Amino acid sequence: MKLLRVGPQGAERPVLLDEQGQYRDLSGLISDCDGACLPDLMAVLQDLDPETLPRLDKASRIGPCVGGVGKLICIGLNYADHAAEAGMALPAEPIVFMKATSALCGPHDPLEIPRGSEKTDWEVELGVVIGRRAKYVSEAEALDYVFGYCVVNDISERALQLERGGQWTKGKSHDSFAPIGPWLVSKDEISDPQDLGLELSVNGQRYQHGRTTTMVFGVAYLVSYLSQMMTLHPGDIISTGTPPGVGMGQKPPVYLKPGDELIASVEGLGSQRQVCRPSD
Repeated sequence: MKLLRVGPQGAERPVLLDEQGQYRDLSGLISDCDGACLPDLMAVLQDLDPETLPRLDKASRIGPCVGGVGKLICIGLNYADHAAEAGMALPAEPIVFMKATSALCGPHDPLEIPRGSEKTDWEVELGVVIGRRAKYVSEAEALDYVFGYCVVNDISERALQLERGGQWTKGKSHDSFAPIGPWLVSKDEISDPQDLGLELSVNGQRYQHGRTTTMVFGVAYLVSYLSQMMTLHPGDIISTGTPPGVGMGQKPPVYLKPGDELIASVEGLGSQRQVCRPSD
């Protein structure tokens, strides 16, 4: 099942992408694709004939694939080769930081370069969307608490992240720094989240190309690990880290500027496109 949310910012409606690639309006069945609906959504839709749903215009803007996200939890240095390019030691336990939910945006919305920034960078990641309340869950049962997966681009302002002291969060949370989608893909369509390809290109040049097989800490481990420290609620998103090829790892480093175009994709989860512009 592929779900998305379309319409103007703040007024998106839930949509099912049918097998022919058509948009089917779900707003007559659910109020939104958000944490409130996710625990029961598969039961609501499992016997549904998409042909019975109204068709929507595919020209509509695509919003974030999950609405009302409570927590956006990120994992740093979760690919050994990315840690090496960053010049940082491989972590013994997951590096956990939060990204402000105000950074969430649609997969094709403009990417804002913060005022004065000279080090805005990219990170394509696998996003894990929690489907039901998870607290103290074991690694063996952790995937039972996952609803599905999506593409996340963990945009980062490296000077704020690494050169200004304090936590990484402040370099990760500018408006538009967390495009998610285009789709929320239910877990039954992804046979193994630890065997997915990720790619990201800037202005047609591919910089990132990796697979989730090289994660230091896999999806099930991360869900279990985080659930020992905080309750995970339906609609929460875990962004699981990025493979090598980020801008700061280039020699010399390459950073984003207004007019640049990014295309990020994860196998089976679709692609997103952002064009950079100066911040308002």
